Amino acid sequence: MRTLLSFLLLALASAVAAISTSGNRLLVVLDDVADKATYSKFFADLEEREFKITYETPKSDSLTLFNLGERTYDHVLFLPVRTKGLGPNLTPKTLHDFVNAKGNILLALSANTTTPTSLVALLSELDITLPTDRNSLVVDHFNYDITSATDKHDVLLLPPPKPIRAGIKDFFSEGAGTKLIAFPRGVGAVLGNGQLLNPILRAPRTAYSYNPKEQAEAVNGDDLFAAGQQLSLVSTMQARNNARVTVVGSAEMLQDKWFDASVTKLDGQPVVQTFNREFAKRVSGWTFQEIGVLKVNWVEHHLEEEGAPNDSNPEMYRVKNNVSYTISLSEFAWDHWIGFNVPEHDEIQLEFSMLSPFHRLNLKEESHRLAAVHYHTVFTTPDQHGIFNFMVNYKRPFLSHIEEKNTVPVRHMAHNEWPRSYVISGAWPWIAGLGSTVVGFLGFVALWMYSAPVDAGKKVTVKKTQ
Repeated sequence: MRTLLSFLLLALASAVAAISTSGNRLLVVLDDVADKATYSKFFADLEEREFKITYETPKSDSLTLFNLGERTYDHVLFLPVRTKGLGPNLTPKTLHDFVNAKGNILLALSANTTTPTSLVALLSELDITLPTDRNSLVVDHFNYDITSATDKHDVLLLPPPKPIRAGIKDFFSEGAGTKLIAFPRGVGAVLGNGQLLNPILRAPRTAYSYNPKEQAEAVNGDDLFAAGQQLSLVSTMQARNNARVTVVGSAEMLQDKWFDASVTKLDGQPVVQTFNREFAKRVSGWTFQEIGVLKVNWVEHHLEEEGAPNDSNPEMYRVKNNVSYTISLSEFAWDHWIGFNVPEHDEIQLEFSMLSPFHRLNLKEESHRLAAVHYHTVFTTPDQHGIFNFMVNYKRPFLSHIEEKNTVPVRHMAHNEWPRSYVISGAWPWIAGLGSTVVGFLGFVALWMYSAPVDAGKKVTVKKTQ
């Protein structure tokens, strides 16, 4: 009955259109409201996806991210501004609290505009480092657009990013074909070693970051901020509460003129169209939780033994029980829920653990129904009583984290649940020894009881020998 009800709820959820799992209230912070015309196609795409966009400047008195302790917006998009500070309503602490409240931030930078100190401080807390020279930009003398960057080589042409390793889902390059991403006059960042940080787009090996005002004549390699794939051009951070922060190093790549523009690389390849519009949609969609969001629909575990009651999620198990475990997962894809299929070369695992895992098992796909995929395994509880956890801890780049934990006690065997000793062949010598002892004792008792005693009145004559 519970499973049928879950299916009905999934069907209802799939039928209802939704633009984001975390809401549709979007705040855009820009230098001047009139600047939104430069990004009209990008904002039109967001409005098509039913985002309710509010445009504000840092100086606006009505700008606030919280009201009575609750978020007033679900997402914030920062475009380049000319002011060094963002005012009292957008301090680093406020932005940090916004992320802690599961708000999402998309930050677009520019080499032509100084990054506000509030944003630099926020990124520093996230272990994302920007160049100390606020006018630094990324150039590449081998991968640039020969039409728009003939002299300065500051418009990079890059292929859409592929997954950095096998087993990671591809959200950003699928369907790109021969199109290239134009990255004009952007800023590169260096990411720390945190597990929550992931680059979407890295610079080519021949790119480097420098300050054109201070190093116009020659570039000293010792003075470079970073070079090659040390530079992350589009960076992400997904917090433990699944809030998302994305840093786009070039706000200009989101402008109308680079959506569907024609570009040509230095190596003589034919003119190709840019992939910027679709790439901007996917980056913003990921940041605003329209893609890459996972959900646990239900978890079920029960005994898998003949004659045992098939109750779902019992409160207790016994050592050496055969147990079945099933988890139902869904993934949000733009406007509806679909079943989540684990990427090729990856596994989702179940841990049955106390202080440390006693079992770590790969879950296999059992069935695919409606908007969910069910993963299943069967195992035997260990010969150890105590408090155990069913734990599914699935954390992968660009997917929201799954940490599903169910606690159950495992008891020892009752005295009447052990197999009888006569069934165990190793106990036969001991049983035989016990039987011989009992038989010998009974025989001795019988002999003692039925032996005639010596007559006490009879005189016993003892002959003396000479």
